[in-house]
Amino acid sequence: MPSIRLLSPRLANQIAAGEVVERPASVVKELVENALDAGADRVDVEVEQGGVKLIRVRDDGSGIAEDDLPLALSRHATSKISSLDDLESVASLGFRGEALASISSVSRLTLTSRTDQQEAASRVEVEGRDMDARISPAAHPVGTTVEVRDLFFNTPARRKFLRTEKTEFNHVEECVRRQALSRFNAGFTLRHNQRVVQNLRPAQSALDRERRIGALCGQKFVDNAVVIDAEATGLRLWGWVALPTFSRSQADLQYFFVNGRVIRDRLVAHAVRQAFRDVLYNNRHPAFVLYLEVDPATVDVNVHPTKHEVRFRDGRLVHDFIFRTLHKALADVRPDDHFRGAMAQSFGGEVAGQVEAPADAATQSQPQAWSSQSHAPSFGGQAGTRGVGGQAAPRQEWRASDQMAFYRSLGGGGVSAGQEPVSFDGGAARPSTAADLPAGGDTDEPPLGYAIAQLHGIYVLAQSTAGMIVVDMHAAHERITYERMKRALAEQDLKSQPLLVPLSLAVSQKEAALAETHGEELQQLGLQIERIGPETLAVRQVPALLRGADTEQLVRDVLSDLIEHGQSDRVEAVTHELLGTMACHGSVRANRQLTIPEMNSLLRDMEATERSGQCNHGRPTWTLVTLAELDKLFLRGR
Repeated sequence: MPSIRLLSPRLANQIAAGEVVERPASVVKELVENALDAGADRVDVEVEQGGVKLIRVRDDGSGIAEDDLPLALSRHATSKISSLDDLESVASLGFRGEALASISSVSRLTLTSRTDQQEAASRVEVEGRDMDARISPAAHPVGTTVEVRDLFFNTPARRKFLRTEKTEFNHVEECVRRQALSRFNAGFTLRHNQRVVQNLRPAQSALDRERRIGALCGQKFVDNAVVIDAEATGLRLWGWVALPTFSRSQADLQYFFVNGRVIRDRLVAHAVRQAFRDVLYNNRHPAFVLYLEVDPATVDVNVHPTKHEVRFRDGRLVHDFIFRTLHKALADVRPDDHFRGAMAQSFGGEVAGQVEAPADAATQSQPQAWSSQSHAPSFGGQAGTRGVGGQAAPRQEWRASDQMAFYRSLGGGGVSAGQEPVSFDGGAARPSTAADLPAGGDTDEPPLGYAIAQLHGIYVLAQSTAGMIVVDMHAAHERITYERMKRALAEQDLKSQPLLVPLSLAVSQKEAALAETHGEELQQLGLQIERIGPETLAVRQVPALLRGADTEQLVRDVLSDLIEHGQSDRVEAVTHELLGTMACHGSVRANRQLTIPEMNSLLRDMEATERSGQCNHGRPTWTLVTLAELDKLFLRGR
């Protein structure tokens, strides 16, 4: 073995750069975070050749004093923390003091800065094997500019791993997008090869924030998003979460921020996935821009070199808060919320004010005027049926009796957890009559309008002032039945059934100890598990509903969840999967002829049922074709 010796400053910084500087986007991230920590109201980012040739970040923050410039490029030099207490409650984005030193070791770096107390600016450059800093006077307004040229010029092996110019710039653009989403009070400009790509002004008002979200994430996301703002136990979660109908094929529109820091956390991802569990179609991903505000002392940001991961002091509390907030927000969504999104898309996002029909359609029924304070529905009110403008839509008495008769014939009323809903027979479809439709001038029209016909024994056609609504009657009734069965099960509690012969499982010592420690929690899930040896468990009771399931696999999955997340919803997931199967088989099937009152009863219950926009398999239950879209199909108004 060779003798132990100290690494040279340059080599030590290059090793640190291997953790911090992966590609040009990593440099942009560190420099923009420094600008935001300096209190910048404006951040300008300019790159050339994807950031390989040049990265220039200019801000109007507080600047760096001339005497501090050499220290700014030294390792472990920072003004953001000074003691262990500061490290335990970090409120800034950066705090290690390694970024500038690491970047300067693999590039040609120039830093120019001026504070408001200085008459002139100063520039510092680092060059030479020992990275000696050279200071010179310069002209610069209050703030800081950092130029990084020829990235990885002295480490050719690292440069070979860079991708094409377009790919590297896409990463830079994504980095700026995340920072712009994290700080609405700052403006951002991004240029690539002297071409302006993004120019975002500071967003102070709620409308300006919504516009920035639309510019960065797409206006369709805003039109199909639920606005969330919930607070409890010292935690606050706010932001935008897209409706399940706006799901994505990949997780490319998911932004989560903790105290303004963008993170990728398994605990957060699990909570979101759990909230969307029975409303997303196979292999689809939710879209969201969410902000979690917590006490900095309860979150550890010093667990990853790039600071993309955090560790919560009470991870279970955070997980439950995120899950319950999103779960309730999605449950409170009703068809009129989907209606607002569809109308916003149809009329170019103009949801407030009068919606005008084309001139040629003057003889047709005009869409009524309606307004909303926001394009997106807000979360925070009570669940219930809401009208087009967010107002309560009173139910008509003539529909109530039809509705009760409809669900008595379906077996949907009072379905217990152990019963399978009974399908009904009888009743032939008939064309609508004047008695079935609302009287002229009815201003309390429900969101899904009124049924007028049935198509091929599968779809219900309804009309409203917005246009034509098509409902998949099986999918819609499946969701209604499923939600009724879940409520019935929750009211009756989860009953356990003893096994005639206890099931013996061979597990690891860690799993056995975990089962012993969480015995009471497992009992609440309907599982009675005893430790009968160092690496042996005995399963004595299982949930009655899951007596036919694979008990061994279920227990192993539950223990795996406890190890990874500190809790498990596996039993609830399997139970709901079984209820979903029962609801599917017990719901109205294709070619079942419904009367107009029965169809209207189905529409009214959809408006009052949680998550009625999707069946429990994630398929959509209804869609709206607006009058504007119909007019476009037939070239009206041209």
